[in-house]
Amino acid sequence: MGYRWVVLSVGALAQGTNAAVFLGLPAISPQLQQHFSLTLPQVGLLLGAVNLGTMIALVPWGVVADRRGERLVMTIGGVGAACCLLAVALGNAWIAGLALLGTGLFGASVNAASGRAVMSWFSRESRGLAMGVRQTATPLGAALTAAVLPGIAISAGIPTAFVALAGVTAFVALAVALLVREPPGAVRAGTDHGLVLKDLRLLRLSLASGLLVVPQFTATALLVPLLHGHRGMSVTAAAAVFAVAQLLGGAGRLAVGVWSDRARSRIGPLKIISVLTAVGFVLVAALDQAPLPLLIAVLVPTSLFALCWNGLAVTEAGELAPEGRSATAIAMQNSANYLSAALTPFVASFVAVHVAWPAAMVLAAVAAVAARILLQPWRSLRASSPQNSRSVS
Repeated sequence: MGYRWVVLSVGALAQGTNAAVFLGLPAISPQLQQHFSLTLPQVGLLLGAVNLGTMIALVPWGVVADRRGERLVMTIGGVGAACCLLAVALGNAWIAGLALLGTGLFGASVNAASGRAVMSWFSRESRGLAMGVRQTATPLGAALTAAVLPGIAISAGIPTAFVALAGVTAFVALAVALLVREPPGAVRAGTDHGLVLKDLRLLRLSLASGLLVVPQFTATALLVPLLHGHRGMSVTAAAAVFAVAQLLGGAGRLAVGVWSDRARSRIGPLKIISVLTAVGFVLVAALDQAPLPLLIAVLVPTSLFALCWNGLAVTEAGELAPEGRSATAIAMQNSANYLSAALTPFVASFVAVHVAWPAAMVLAAVAAVAARILLQPWRSLRASSPQNSRSVS
């Protein structure tokens, strides 16, 4: 059973590397804006291309992972993503946008397949912690990227930054190919995935998750522009605040994973976090012109709440699925996340620039409240669902 920690470690490493692209790139948004001569909303569209590609490919990758195994899926996806990142380094804004779309298409393999690996190797009693570790890799990967990538982009240029990302991605793909395998007796799915995709609880969970991504990506995409462009902090200092928020978000994912194991519920903690996120963004909006230390003191814990919930939703999605179909269920839940992640950077940036920065924060709070409302009647949905669930809600 000690090998399961090897699988978890490699899966978390792959997840963190993928996050270096879709969550870490906003840390160099000023350099991207300058290098490609873009406006802030256009940079939001460029960053959203990764998430759009991921959203399109998630369910197909999940189906393949359930049928063929996670090692094949993550290896192919990692190599493809590395090639696309190299293409970003060579092109103009249009080529970069297409290459980042391709990075998302290939990188989507990691999200569903690594979740399936963890679900297969860990029992329900420790799954919240294990999935928390996997999900913690996401903000940690983003934090490390925020700490390192701006320096590379400033000193060596945007192309070099993307070459570095491509090299790390290719290395992780090799690690997956060498170290990941399925547990003895692992169940492979057949061809019928319709039951998973029609489950009312999974559909509702997916929609709630997509709404919670709005505050998450508002915090991720706008934190550096808010502090640097709107409030006048240096890029380096703003990136440092971003990194701290991501690190705390990673620790929060571990904490809520343990919390859900002890509470024997994923949805209960998710409801509480939704409310805390909404309250935090309302406070950020109210403190828009407050002294910077006070604004940061509210913005950082608000970002923590916005970042810490993902493991709960992913674990719940996997536990709702029939045996052998967890990758498909996780992919479906993540599809809503990435659709929202593809749209939020542009929409939030547009509202911030053309309406007001507090308006963008209020929009994030409204989305968190809507997610909380969607999660309210969970028990009745669970009782009425025709699917045989493994969930502990």
